[in-house]
Amino acid sequence: MKKRRRRNRTKINILLVVISAFVFAVSIVCLFFGRELAAAFDVTGIRIATLFVTFASFTSTSFFSYLIYDHNKVIRLNNYDANRRAELFREMQFSSSNYSIVDFVDGITIDRESDRYVTRYVRNGSLRFHLIEDSVNADDVFKNPDSYCYLTLKIPYKVVDSKPVANIIFNKVTFERDDKKYRFVMPGTESDSFAFLLYNECYKCNNAIINLVVKKDSDFFSFDKVNAFSKIKIILKVNSILGVEVKGVTELYFTNPERKDEDGGNTYKINSSIFILGDMPRLSDFTYYKSENK
Repeated sequence: MKKRRRRNRTKINILLVVISAFVFAVSIVCLFFGRELAAAFDVTGIRIATLFVTFASFTSTSFFSYLIYDHNKVIRLNNYDANRRAELFREMQFSSSNYSIVDFVDGITIDRESDRYVTRYVRNGSLRFHLIEDSVNADDVFKNPDSYCYLTLKIPYKVVDSKPVANIIFNKVTFERDDKKYRFVMPGTESDSFAFLLYNECYKCNNAIINLVVKKDSDFFSFDKVNAFSKIKIILKVNSILGVEVKGVTELYFTNPERKDEDGGNTYKINSSIFILGDMPRLSDFTYYKSENK
């Protein structure tokens, strides 16, 4: 865009210079040969000279106006660029002091998803709070909901830096067992997979809850045994209460024994966790909340 604007400006400048030079040359000729022109053309020569003088005045005025216009346009672009830089600087300052970083602690629990929530969301064509296996098609889940198993992944977390958390979005969760990976991704029907954020009054801790959609014939999880996992990798986005977004990757490791709960679910004690910042804090995109269809 800048190159095109510069080329157009150069062409206009060249055109004005050529016209001005031509008018100047003709005016000089009329000045030195005024008597000859008057003798040859009488009154017509005077009219021709007046016409050239008028045209020369018009050309100079136009050229001067164009210079003013071009100068104002350059100043406007410079002001716009300066204002944009100042706005970006203000956003960076705001984001750098109002982000949220979470640390997953204590124990992860995997249980059956409540039938009430399956009916409320899945059977009504919504997977907003779900992740599906990478080999599963979201449309098939809506058409054949009874062909899948629905699990709930609950992870306690705490805010380790800056402001309270407004929401947590899971982009991808990968479980590892015996060098085999089970990947869960966002459904194609949703732009984001939000986690339920619940506060446990008994244990005084916050929990991020996301639901998993699994094929019934998958060996990912069985309620008849303890399902061992060596590592869980989570790609997520954390939005602070002031609207600042942080992207990152969390890796959770388990070396302590897992236990089987009474309802068939499993609880895994987190031995260590690593959070890797994926992008610098920035203001969140509120398109989801502005949409009238949501």
